[in-house]
Amino acid sequence: MQMTIRMPDEYRSRIEEVSEKTGLKKSDIARMAIKKFLEDFDVQARGDRTSAKAQDLIGVVNSGIPDLGTNHRRHLLNLMRDQKQ
Repeated sequence: MQMTIRMPDEYRSRIEEVSEKTGLKKSDIARMAIKKFLEDFDVQARGDRTSAKAQDLIGVVNSGIPDLGTNHRRHLLNLMRDQKQ
């Protein structure tokens, strides 16, 4: 399929710059950008948000403590006190 697109001059000059630096054709750069957009769109449509992918890394998701990020010191001290008793 052939496609014609309109874009601001600043995009065109950036694409030409990248093309010269990488040796890629401008059409290759456009295909890569469209592929990336479609992949990201599919991920969002499935609901695979970044927070879901990083759930084990986000304390509030597993802990259920909504203010863990802002009051982590207080929660940590309370936890340490509870373990002593």
